[in-house]
Amino acid sequence: MLDLNLTGRIARSAGRLDQATVIEIGPGPGGLTRALLASGARRVLAIEQDRRCVAALGELAAAYPGRLDVVAGDALELDPATLSERPRKIVANPPYNIATLLLLSWLERLREYESLTLMLQREVAERLIARPRSKSYGRLSVLVQWVAEVQILFDVPARAFVPRPNVASSVVAILPRSEPLAPAHRPTLERITAAAFGQRRKMLRTSLKRLGIAAEPWLERAGVAPTARAEELSVAEFCALARAVGQSRSVPP
Repeated sequence: MLDLNLTGRIARSAGRLDQATVIEIGPGPGGLTRALLASGARRVLAIEQDRRCVAALGELAAAYPGRLDVVAGDALELDPATLSERPRKIVANPPYNIATLLLLSWLERLREYESLTLMLQREVAERLIARPRSKSYGRLSVLVQWVAEVQILFDVPARAFVPRPNVASSVVAILPRSEPLAPAHRPTLERITAAAFGQRRKMLRTSLKRLGIAAEPWLERAGVAPTARAEELSVAEFCALARAVGQSRSVPP
């Protein structure tokens, strides 16, 4: 991504950067990194696995003494919150093949960050903001919206990239909630959504059997119709179901 107007727009979309540590995942040769530094980021922590790019970023760090730290490593194996000081923001164009895995790994400690500004595949961005009964609504929608407010800021055409990808892209803003949207035990919510959306066309009384016991009592306790399908439940209803499951003594590990 070499368009200076575009990288500058992404950096500005993250708000004030002069009082924050900005974490960038997969900076590559440093196009967005330059924009973040030029926009006044107090410190940029760039995590990059490609050794060739690490060398190029080292030259950029020399041009901005004390403001750019480069960490050579796999972002899936690193916790950015342990590598940086508060306040911190993530502003990144992460590799699309691991973007969802990265986002899921950050959710557990999302309040460690002021915000996340991410360029994602358009399809993934639509899943983040999707509402019940829509085609894009799924497990990712529930888990992210449970702990954050999400907005698509703008789309990015394929021609902005070299080489040109076969997918459209969008920049999204993810703002952590001060408290989750509704009470729920995270591991239980993760298991329920995995089972429910794993067979999204089936009724919940059938899809939730994957959890090990009959689901009807849980559904009744949560006030959810056994004939409902995963795509019909709101985030709050999934949380109610997670609470009902959590109260059961017969829940398998």
